[in-house]
Amino acid sequence: MARKPKWTSEQIPDLAGKVAVVTGANSGIGLETARELARRGAHTILACRSTERGQQAVGELRAEMPDSSVELMKLDLGSLSSIQGFALDFANGHARLDMLINNAGVMAVPHSLTEDGFESQMGINHLGHFALTGRLLELLLATPGARVVTVSSVGHRGATLDFENLLFENGGYTPFRPYWRSKLANLLFTYELERRLRSAGAQVSALAAHPGFSSTNIGGHLGTHWYSRIQEPLMSVFIQSAAMGALPTLRAAVDPQAEGGQYYGPRGLGGLKGHPVVVSSNAASHNSENSRQLWRISQELTGVRYALPPSGVSE
Repeated sequence: MARKPKWTSEQIPDLAGKVAVVTGANSGIGLETARELARRGAHTILACRSTERGQQAVGELRAEMPDSSVELMKLDLGSLSSIQGFALDFANGHARLDMLINNAGVMAVPHSLTEDGFESQMGINHLGHFALTGRLLELLLATPGARVVTVSSVGHRGATLDFENLLFENGGYTPFRPYWRSKLANLLFTYELERRLRSAGAQVSALAAHPGFSSTNIGGHLGTHWYSRIQEPLMSVFIQSAAMGALPTLRAAVDPQAEGGQYYGPRGLGGLKGHPVVVSSNAASHNSENSRQLWRISQELTGVRYALPPSGVSE
């Protein structure tokens, strides 16, 4: 049986009139995602923590595509007040939101806390995007066909979920453990959000994606370790470009055939590189009891409640 054609950025449809928000769009996967959405005509908001780096990214896109419609908005996902301010400013300036790309993240950093006292990797990668999506939900619901795409990782398979020590308040921190946990949380959030959207009869879909092993600066700090320098020549065989790494996110966001609850990733080399297809996530990511509990805790921690009916049992 012949394999289906490879999905590329050439298959992105005309997006004129659409509005997209891409978090962490100043570099890497986020910048490449914003680039292709803007290239196809979407008004694309680069939601960045660093105004300086965001301005550089906007300048790069405008130089490459003078007719593109791109906009920089400041967003710090490690600050609930920044998230709330971003959502208010966005709603004041835009009447619709077709694509929310929850892309920004930190990986394997030394232990630190967000402005609100959350462990930084869970705080930014999961709780920040949970709060942002909730704050923007009204506009998403008002835009038929809108999509929420949250970027996870193959690393979710190494995660453990401990609700008694969710944010590592009681110790057990190592650089990668909260990263893996946050990527599992991204999937639990996506699947739970999709169930709630379906229960509400909403014309909005929640999907997830992962970039495989892509060349970005998210783990740039790891290059200072001796073992990273030794492994670099060997691992270069498995690394793909940021542009290729952005394709699963883009396909989840724009492919007319994509459906809510799907998870997109590279199809080659064990999911590390290649063109995007629907992939599977582990059993832990589909544990609906855990997804509901994580949702409840996320609401309590962020103070953001979604105007959607709960899935499964009542809350």
